[in-house]
Amino acid sequence: VQLQASGGGLVQSGGSLRLSCAVTGFSLESYGIGWFRQAAGKGREGIACNEPRNLISHYADSVKGRFTISRDNDRNTIYLQMNSLKPEDTAVYYCATDFWRRCSSLATDFAQVGQGTQVTVSS
Repeated sequence: VQLQASGGGLVQSGGSLRLSCAVTGFSLESYGIGWFRQAAGKGREGIACNEPRNLISHYADSVKGRFTISRDNDRNTIYLQMNSLKPEDTAVYYCATDFWRRCSSLATDFAQVGQGTQVTVSS
């Protein structure tokens, strides 16, 4: 089982990035997926989650309207489209999965977690 995140980098305030997370070892179809982030010196913050089958998504207030989580079950890949980025979005971003996980609480205790990708937004 492996989750490989990519797509992070340095972007100016107001810019966009698309993070990807390639999943190997199991099929995403029956898994809830999520992204959380951790800024330097701070705890984890759950920011987006997508439920299996019904594909309902939930977002933290801090990213709602700017970020979009999606999945491609055929490619077994998770995405996070990030628009209108702000300096306070600077953090390491992690993709995560959990079998039949529901997302309403945006908790970050997923069973499988990727290695993280750094996103830095300059002002």
